[in-house]
Amino acid sequence: MVRGIGFRVLTGIFAIGLAFGVSTSAQAAERVRVLIIDGQNNHTWKNMTPPMKADLERSGRFDVTVATAPPAKSPKEAWDSFRPEFSKYDVVVSNYNGEAWPKEVQKALEEYVAGGGGLAIIHAANNAFEGWPEYNKMIGLGWRDPKFGDRVTVDDAGQVVRTPKGEGPGSGHGPTHPFTIKVRKPDHPITKGMPAEWLHAKDELYHGQRGPAEHMEILATAYSDKEHKGTETNEPMIWVIPYGKGRVFTTVMGHVMNDDDQAIRCPGFRTVLLRGTEWAATGDVTIPIPDDFPKAGK
Repeated sequence: MVRGIGFRVLTGIFAIGLAFGVSTSAQAAERVRVLIIDGQNNHTWKNMTPPMKADLERSGRFDVTVATAPPAKSPKEAWDSFRPEFSKYDVVVSNYNGEAWPKEVQKALEEYVAGGGGLAIIHAANNAFEGWPEYNKMIGLGWRDPKFGDRVTVDDAGQVVRTPKGEGPGSGHGPTHPFTIKVRKPDHPITKGMPAEWLHAKDELYHGQRGPAEHMEILATAYSDKEHKGTETNEPMIWVIPYGKGRVFTTVMGHVMNDDDQAIRCPGFRTVLLRGTEWAATGDVTIPIPDDFPKAGK
């Protein structure tokens, strides 16, 4: 009787996995423990965290917890109680862009990632913490002014171009619009199996990001067109950086403002979120490219 019940339960799980396009290898692997941090952002984080959490959990690969930081200008007592236990998780996903965290929390994140933890930076989270040196090392490039650090782009031949600090534009973006993502590292676990080019839904195309960009591996770019007040070059959209024994994954896609959430509903973004988060946690990817993944021009 017990074996029969167990079989029915496993069969049900397998069916659910197939319905959501989850590979049997993803189901078989131990679930990845994810902590999403939000609470402040210049974007509508309350409309962004729930669908990201749902997508991660729906894959069958992740168990997700959310830690919400105190609102802006909260009293010290509120911040004194904000102490996420990073060590309980395999990866931290940041949907936060706001006031500086307490020094104790900053130090805890540094030690967590350096010790082998994963960190995933989503869209405006790379705008945060300009005055936190180790965070700038972890994210590589952030929303900063031209004097902050080097700018990194990719030329039409696929070569990385570094523009020294003080030269060229600072961070910005034109009006939201659909744009083509070009995969630069097709053999990396996150991008392996993706089309060489695919059309992303309406989003903010960040340009002029600045930072130390040490040991940075650019996985995908987008051409910033002058028609959309762009820079007429290929700007990084997805990249990874090692930090100690840990891994940091960043995508600057994922704009949400009020009810405008087309960017995070794009199957391309959702796949990048899942695969990037899994890679940051484990160094590998088991989540497949879904059938509805965008194509070039579609």
